[in-house]
Amino acid sequence: MNILLLGVGIQGKAALHDLARSDAVTGILAADRDESALRAHVHANGYQDRIRCTGLDAANGEALDRLMGLGHDVVVDLLPVGFLDAVTGSAVKHRVHVVNTFYVTPGLRGIGPKAEAAGVTILPELGLDPGIDLVLMGRAIRQLETIRRIDSYGAGIPEPAAANNPLRYKVSWTLEGVLRAYRRGATLIRDGQEVKVPEGRIFDPEHVRLVQVEGVGTLEAYPNGDVTPYLPFLGRKGEELREAGRYTMRWPGHSAMWKTLGDLGLLDDEPVPCEGTLIPPRRFLAAALEPMTRYGPRERDLAIVRVEAAGSRGGRPTRILLEVVDRRDLHTGLFGMARTVGYTASIGAQMIGRGAIRKRGLLSPVTDVPYEELVEELGKRGVVVREHLLEGDTGTPGERGPS
Repeated sequence: MNILLLGVGIQGKAALHDLARSDAVTGILAADRDESALRAHVHANGYQDRIRCTGLDAANGEALDRLMGLGHDVVVDLLPVGFLDAVTGSAVKHRVHVVNTFYVTPGLRGIGPKAEAAGVTILPELGLDPGIDLVLMGRAIRQLETIRRIDSYGAGIPEPAAANNPLRYKVSWTLEGVLRAYRRGATLIRDGQEVKVPEGRIFDPEHVRLVQVEGVGTLEAYPNGDVTPYLPFLGRKGEELREAGRYTMRWPGHSAMWKTLGDLGLLDDEPVPCEGTLIPPRRFLAAALEPMTRYGPRERDLAIVRVEAAGSRGGRPTRILLEVVDRRDLHTGLFGMARTVGYTASIGAQMIGRGAIRKRGLLSPVTDVPYEELVEELGKRGVVVREHLLEGDTGTPGERGPS
């Protein structure tokens, strides 16, 4: 199969590494805005016999069309989200299947029927979170007969030895993106009712809970995004649903500190005057904190995804816990976050290319990515999925995993 990889940043380097090691992939064209840096990376890793490189200004629609029309089977789109609709539209035009790691946009929903008519698969949300978490959610749904509670958790944090700054936090993507997410609101299900968490309030104490992660310890979790788009996948199994949410996890104390900074206005986008210029507080904060949030060359991150569901199975109360904990590979230098995002997108593209995923149109990892095959493929790459099926629904939501 021939693969086009768009965007070779942190996650793209992991996807590139994975594609280069696959015997099933016969051709790889990698495109990035910084062609010289891309070529240097390919040469430094000994990929030059496997990978062709090209520069790409993704804002140039004609250039994007030319690349897409070169006879690829699947495109892995890891460009910034602003190019999502243009990439997908060009792929459908040239009948190239698409995998990306972004949430579904209105543009994607609109192009879904066109993709199906053209015989093209669009597989979005296939990274870590969203991505692996949604495949695990699908597994949990299929394992239970009724569902009373379903929560998902994701984390990208430094391992304890690397949590050595006052924040106890470092960034394996961009601090600017993290701080932007800290302003978002969220939508949860509590006591069977939809609950809106307003913008800027995700760190309020009533929304924060503690989670025990096996082999890691106690983390705290705060709401992240809207769970309601995924509830239709529950079908009739969700008629008894009382609680659902999507959460991000950090080391304890994170929420209280960022609530204070948010309440002080330091996460705001409205510029304030400073020495004759106007500066958005969030931009200033990101610039000031960024140096201390970088990982050292031998420091490791933890990438975690966890799905908890409770309901019934065989007429008995049952709880299912599915979990992934991955770490930076110091041999390759790839962060756990990059591995779980980039490897997963690469695996999805290869599943489509070899026919393991045959459905066309706009797909969802919840229903359309084979759980067993994904688990097997991740395992080959050292990314392990743990699954626990337990009778009873012990503990409060998010409080305790298997001992």
